[in-house]
Amino acid sequence: MSCWQTVQDYGLRAIGIGERLLPRSDITLCEQFTLIGSGLIWNVYFGAFALALGFCLSIAVALGKASSNPLLRKPCEWFIYLFRGSPLFIQFFLAYEAFVLLPRNGIEINLLVTQITAETGWLTKAWAGGVIVLFLNTSAYAGEIFYGALRSVPKGDLEAADAYGMTGWSKFRRVTLPSMLRLGWPSYTNEAIFLFHATTLVFFSGFPAWRQQGDALYYAKYLADKTFNPFVPYPIIAGYFILLTLLLIWGFGRVNKRLNRHLTPETRPRLKLRLQLVR
Repeated sequence: MSCWQTVQDYGLRAIGIGERLLPRSDITLCEQFTLIGSGLIWNVYFGAFALALGFCLSIAVALGKASSNPLLRKPCEWFIYLFRGSPLFIQFFLAYEAFVLLPRNGIEINLLVTQITAETGWLTKAWAGGVIVLFLNTSAYAGEIFYGALRSVPKGDLEAADAYGMTGWSKFRRVTLPSMLRLGWPSYTNEAIFLFHATTLVFFSGFPAWRQQGDALYYAKYLADKTFNPFVPYPIIAGYFILLTLLLIWGFGRVNKRLNRHLTPETRPRLKLRLQLVR
C-alpha cells in the first residue's frame, strides 16, 4: 500500500470517514503519521470551540469579579476558585460521572401549558462533554487573567474618557475593553496554548472513544502498544503539537499587533511564552 493510499484510508478516520479497521501488524511510519494527524482533528475541534466560548465567558467573569455588587462578585470568585483550584484531569472524571447519572430518558421540564423532555444522553459524548469541561476550565483561568488586566487599566485613560464625555457602554467599548485586552493578551496567549495541549486529556481521562475514533493521543497510545515502540508515535504527536503551537503564536501575535497598533514598533509589547508544566 502506498503512502498516498494510506492517507486516503486513514486521513479522516477519526471523524468516521475512511477505513474502519486499524492496522494491527507491520505498521508503517506513514500510517503512524496519518492516524495521529487524523486524531489531531479532534484536538483542534476541542480547543477551538472551548477557546471561542471561553473567551466570551471569561470577559463576563472578569467584569463580575470586579463588580462592587457581592451578588455578582461572589459567584464569579467561587467559579474561578473552583476550576483553578482543582486538577483538570479530575474535572473530566467528575463531569463524565455526573453526566452518566442524569436520567437516560432526559429531564422533564414543566412549562405549565406544556411539558418538554430535555435530552441528556449527548452530554456523555466527548464532542459535547469534553468541550463543556474545557470551556468552563479555560473561562476560569482566562477570567482571572482579564480581571488582573482590568485592574491594570491606566487611570489616565479612564479620566480622559470621562473628559470626553464617555459613559457606560461607550466608555467600556472604546476604552476599557481594548485596554484590558491589550494588557491581558500575552498571558491569554499562554492560556490558549495550554488549552490545546490539555485537549489530549479528553479521551484519555473519562470520555470513551466511539468506534475507536479518538484524538491524537488515543492513536499514539494505540500505536505504541501495537509496535512496542513508544519512541515513534509520541515524538510524532509532540511534533504535531509544536506545529499547532507555532500556528497559535502566529495568530495571537497578529491579534496582539492589532491591539497595539497605536504604539510605535519599539514600544509594542511582545508575546513572552512561559513553559507551564503543572496547572
